[in-house]
Amino acid sequence: MGILKTFSLGGVHPPENKLSADQAIEVLPLPKQAFIPLNQNLGAPGVAQIQKGDVIKVGQLLAKGEAFISSNVHSPVSGKVLKIDNVMDPSGYKRPAVVVNVDGDEWVDGIDRTDTLVKEIKLSQKEIVEKIHQLGIVGLGGATFPSHVKLMVPEGKIADVLIINGVECEPYLTADHRLMIEKGDEVLVGTSILMKGLGVERAIIGIENNKPDAIKNMTELAGKYKGIDVCPLKVKYPQGGEKQLIKATIKREVPSGKLPIEVGAVVNNVGTAFAVYEAVQKNKPLIERVVTITGKSVAKPGNFMVRIGTPIRELIEKAGGLPEDSGKMIGGGPMMGKALLSMDTPVVKGSSGILILRESESKRVDVKNCIRCARCVSVCPMGLEPVLLAQLAEMEMWEESEQENVMDCIECGSCHYTCPSGRPLLDYIRLGKNKVGQIIRNRGKK
Repeated sequence: MGILKTFSLGGVHPPENKLSADQAIEVLPLPKQAFIPLNQNLGAPGVAQIQKGDVIKVGQLLAKGEAFISSNVHSPVSGKVLKIDNVMDPSGYKRPAVVVNVDGDEWVDGIDRTDTLVKEIKLSQKEIVEKIHQLGIVGLGGATFPSHVKLMVPEGKIADVLIINGVECEPYLTADHRLMIEKGDEVLVGTSILMKGLGVERAIIGIENNKPDAIKNMTELAGKYKGIDVCPLKVKYPQGGEKQLIKATIKREVPSGKLPIEVGAVVNNVGTAFAVYEAVQKNKPLIERVVTITGKSVAKPGNFMVRIGTPIRELIEKAGGLPEDSGKMIGGGPMMGKALLSMDTPVVKGSSGILILRESESKRVDVKNCIRCARCVSVCPMGLEPVLLAQLAEMEMWEESEQENVMDCIECGSCHYTCPSGRPLLDYIRLGKNKVGQIIRNRGKK
């Protein structure tokens, strides 16, 4: 295989703990009640298209994304709309959601629900972008950026390569891994659709070397698809970050404050490629996704195809229930995930996994004085000084935070992970990003 590629700056090697890597994707039974947030994208919320008392079907439009950066939301279940109310989503905030009493599983007409592989892409470039827009496809790697917007290359910019993120560098998570093993052809057709939508002839699928079965399967299958190469990568966190993946695969450096299109690249996740396949070839909106449920004390860690809006309680019960020594529930992985406040929190488009940490694992160590060891600086994949950024945030020095490029932080947590003094570096940096982001937005309004 030769020397494996990776990004050059920083990075850490947390324990992988891929406990569910060998568990095939199972379909989770439908919930009795679904809670479907109206905003499931990194952008403006959708506008409700239904009201209390309506009887709805699977695939029906619930919320229309009317802003430029926004996304449609479709019903993942059939039944009667009980209410539109504020429901706590994975962020911990209460936001508008459609509450549905589930009754049967009736779908709207025109969705192909068979497993038959459809390889021929009949839609034009413009039609692909529109279909992805209409059917509510967003980035499934966690950021949930509307996928159609990524395909709309700004004037003056040129895209020449599509990069598919099959890295899944977060410890514990295995949803993308299983998709590449079980739905490899669908992912590759989805990749071809994205290539056509973007107008590029070349695609690279980056997969870390701790998934040899996925690398083997995708490499064998990719031979049948024009312009798609599989790139095995050295295991290093956070290689799944867009800028790190671009550096690892095509050796291009995205400038500070700029997007990947600046260097001719667009990055999409493996799960997104699968969702794009289902949207364009099967006319199926984004109403379900693969979610990993895992943890060292979880009785039956696994990967499940889950309808959006399903309370995470149902996933936990399917995995053997909440272990007695549970200390914390995390939405996502241990490095970038966020603590969940309730088992009633619904699965959303951005839900990649539910991690149940033991009590002993979930407690933070006592914070000690900074010993100026510079470990946080050496592991930062963005070349920042985390200890300085944290101090500036603590002292509310927002102007200086902006000058020190706090907005470049990708919140990977490498600094926090490696700090021998247990300092809450990422907490302070997130605070700094939030404040500086507000200042920048207000500046733009003047």
